[in-house]
Amino acid sequence: MSYNPRRALLFMPADDLHKINKAATLDVDCIIMDLEDGVAPDRKNAARQTAAQALQTLSFGRTERLVRLNPLNTAECESDLRALLPAMPDGFVVPKAEDTIALSALSARLATFEREAELPQGKFTLLAIIETARGLVALREIAASTPRLSALIFGAEDYTSSIGAQRTRNGMEVLYARSAVVAHAAAANLQAIDTLFTDLEDMEGLQADAAFARQLGFTGKLAIHPKQVPIIQAAFTPSEAEIASAERLLAAYKANQAVGIGVFAYEGKMVDMPMIRAAQNVLRRAGRML
Repeated sequence: MSYNPRRALLFMPADDLHKINKAATLDVDCIIMDLEDGVAPDRKNAARQTAAQALQTLSFGRTERLVRLNPLNTAECESDLRALLPAMPDGFVVPKAEDTIALSALSARLATFEREAELPQGKFTLLAIIETARGLVALREIAASTPRLSALIFGAEDYTSSIGAQRTRNGMEVLYARSAVVAHAAAANLQAIDTLFTDLEDMEGLQADAAFARQLGFTGKLAIHPKQVPIIQAAFTPSEAEIASAERLLAAYKANQAVGIGVFAYEGKMVDMPMIRAAQNVLRRAGRML
């Protein structure tokens, strides 16, 4: 199965066609047309119409086209689905994921639409945002709720509010939650997407935060402005040196496997399967490995 990179996922308010049109030209991995927090309550219907128009008329190139719904089990979410399913986005982002029954019901709803529209089963992917205390403690169940779930996203701002913590520059108050999202995503073979960086003027801070997120194990990061996209995508793209090192290690592994050697010495270090899997992950993220 091919690897679909989601290094930067750019939020765009769904009621602004000009911004969506601009985002479609950025060569960003994913665009999230936001029907939830990014849209005022009296603009919800206009946002649905604008997002549907964008999906049906704009060329997004290779960019994945996602829509963030309003919270599940609400009338607003039902209206979102009725308006946007016929416009054929690539998937939906579920905010404040907590209820696995609601996630399963949404998946069944999508399956029914796919069947009635004679679409491939599983065409619509789901990404779940973990941004509340309840969502965090239900991570294991959420990650296993539906096969169409492809990523877990951490939302630090709402999560911090839900636990009564104070948001700080160094982010120690969300380190446990970030790590938990990464661990549960990895256990369920899902992508892990990190929270947004709110300071639009601090590009060095964004670069450092994205690099730290990658060290934690995240595979991508949310963006809230087009100028954040190149920095985030670069941070989650393996360098040529990393790719070359991974390719050399895997070549040595194959050579040793061919003669019946498991653990072997390579460049002064003992190599075992965790190091091999890490090298495979580098090539997968670089698009060099199926």
